[in-house]
Amino acid sequence: MRRVSRRTLLRNGAQAALASGVVLSQIPALETRALAKSSFPAVDYYAKLGVTPFINAAGTYTTLSASTMPDEVQAAIALASRRPVHLNELLDASGAYLAKRLRCEAALVTSGAAAALVLGTAACVTLGNEQSILAIPTDMAGLKNEVIVQKSHRYDYDHALRNCGIRFVDVETLEEYEQAFTDRTVMAHFFNAGEGKISREDWVRVAHQHKVPCFNDAAADVPPISNLWNYTQMGFDLVTFSGGKGLRGPQCTGLLLGRKELIEAAKKNNSPNSNTVGRGMKVAKEEIVGLVAAVDWFLSQDDAAMEAEYRQRADRIAKRVSDLPTVQTQIFIPEVANHVPHLLVSYDQNRIKITGREVMHKMRVGTPRIELNPSTGGAPASAGLPGGPSTIVVGVWMLQPGEDTIVAKRLREVLQEAAE
Repeated sequence: MRRVSRRTLLRNGAQAALASGVVLSQIPALETRALAKSSFPAVDYYAKLGVTPFINAAGTYTTLSASTMPDEVQAAIALASRRPVHLNELLDASGAYLAKRLRCEAALVTSGAAAALVLGTAACVTLGNEQSILAIPTDMAGLKNEVIVQKSHRYDYDHALRNCGIRFVDVETLEEYEQAFTDRTVMAHFFNAGEGKISREDWVRVAHQHKVPCFNDAAADVPPISNLWNYTQMGFDLVTFSGGKGLRGPQCTGLLLGRKELIEAAKKNNSPNSNTVGRGMKVAKEEIVGLVAAVDWFLSQDDAAMEAEYRQRADRIAKRVSDLPTVQTQIFIPEVANHVPHLLVSYDQNRIKITGREVMHKMRVGTPRIELNPSTGGAPASAGLPGGPSTIVVGVWMLQPGEDTIVAKRLREVLQEAAE
């Protein structure tokens, strides 16, 4: 068989299109229609690979593959996958669009919120010194590299910042914070869902008094929708959100929002630029478009309507189990992170002889598989959520239509089997 080069294929395809009376400007519309009429059967690769999906009664946890994407987002991704673009052009255009929609100076789509932490920190370290982009994190000579943080805000994502060669300076009180700034201070970092004695407003105020940028990690902190601009308008120079949690975009995306000069510095440390700390944090054209589509979808939603729907799901599950011995139910909304209704189910283990962890296991190995929130039967899995040995936490916001009924039926069965 004679091989045909890609260039020849493209040239012949274009010629064929012109010969048939189709102008090149019409090709995107033709591709859209072709996509809609695609007859390729969808292969269930989960089944093919032997991986069993589950009903998500947990939440948007990364290890559980985070959120599911709305149809509008999936359609945008499928269409974007059919045509190549220059990534830097797409990153610039998507950033300008998102900045306008999210009421901030500039924006960047990243490969997750953790990547945004790396890139935002790198921006602060290398701002005004592009040669240092190649040097970090091992050669920090002459670079500011101290990041002030509340001790209670040290968390599982410290490593993302340390990838840039920084070291943390811990503080606990406002007085300690005011005295912690030195000529090596490069950034003040704030974990939005963390507890501490220093408020967001004071954190920003003091940092700006010292002309130091402050970064807010708000990865899991939508809804409410307004949080997407609340923190930049509060004065934080950089803010990150996960794209794959409440925004319902691709799991491996994130938003970095903030001051234009810092976002531009973050881009220089990012893929597709070679030999940078962010080179491995690649975000594809499909994911960039997917996150933009997710933001458009999310901004079209209504906080009150979403909360009402989640409460109805929780109520339906609660009604199925509330008549079991000693069972009590409560709808609980964390104050900041994952600020949506969760169902708490508690009981007396002297009457229902099963631990929360055992309930979680039985739900997981049943048919269909059901994953409960990881706070069930143990320590809180995320900021603001309760836990405890006989507390079951049901995350309802990622449930698909009708799945709340399935969760309710199976949870009742598990508890009833263990009741005296």
